[in-house]
Amino acid sequence: MKPIAWLKLVAVTMLAAGALCPPQALAQVPGRFYWKSLSGGNGVPLIFNSISGNTNPFDPGHTVTPGAKFDATMAMAGFAHNFTLADRSAMAAVIVPMGRISGDVTAAGKTVNQSASGFGDPMLEFDINVIGPKAQKNIPDALRYEPGFSVDLLADLALPIGEYDSSQPLNIGQNRWYGRLGAPIVWQLGSWVPGRRTTLEFLPAVWLFGDNTNFVGQTLKTDPMYQLDAHLTRDFTEHLWGALDASWYTGGRATINGVQGNKLNNAGVGFTLGYTINENLNLTVGYKSTVNDNGPTDLRMDGFMVSLVFGWHPLLEGSKRLKNE
Repeated sequence: MKPIAWLKLVAVTMLAAGALCPPQALAQVPGRFYWKSLSGGNGVPLIFNSISGNTNPFDPGHTVTPGAKFDATMAMAGFAHNFTLADRSAMAAVIVPMGRISGDVTAAGKTVNQSASGFGDPMLEFDINVIGPKAQKNIPDALRYEPGFSVDLLADLALPIGEYDSSQPLNIGQNRWYGRLGAPIVWQLGSWVPGRRTTLEFLPAVWLFGDNTNFVGQTLKTDPMYQLDAHLTRDFTEHLWGALDASWYTGGRATINGVQGNKLNNAGVGFTLGYTINENLNLTVGYKSTVNDNGPTDLRMDGFMVSLVFGWHPLLEGSKRLKNE
């Protein structure tokens, strides 16, 4: 491929792969999320999730409700921007979840149905690379770039302004502050040539939760939840890649008015396929499911995800216009 054409494909693929994905769903982001691209790039995602299980997928605390079955249809839209900060690659993003959720809860022989719909809590994200190659400030930087072994620092913060009804426990918004601190790791395996790229990726992180002081007239507190994601990704062609995904999360014990629940200790597995439709559009599909989830208090959830991301870079778009003139 010609260098500029190759650069357009790589830049948009990286941006599209890492533009945004809902951290709430299984508390996991897909592989290649934290790949770096040419500074100044932008991405706009549209993401759809169909999820079922015994917990509210809009709540990253994943409080398990024994005997419950929840089904949710989620859509996410947002914006991400890559930039340079102190010679390091950085990304700032915002995503707004929306959708509907319904659930049947069985207790004392009675089944109660609840549902909620609307907008969830918007989430802000900031990520900066601290170990690895410096930021790609120009085309020669991007052409020479290889991640090698890279480590980032990550911070997420959800704004508690989503739809919330204090008369029921099942809601889209969570009526509390919460966020995540993490250290995404990308480890390049082998050559960095489109069609042959392979990476091993990890994300150790901790979720922190404020109190919900109006949880059906009670106070809900949640202990920190610890998360570890792992991905083995591989190019199949210059346009198609796949990943094997695994995750583990523990902690997150919920306490309601002093009555403690059970903490999580669950794992999940899945797969992801990504396809670059053209220089600006990237399609990703994936499936994730919990395992070791046979006990009544175990987290049980599975879901399909389809995302379409439009990415662009002013410099590359400018070169495209000059070529067409």
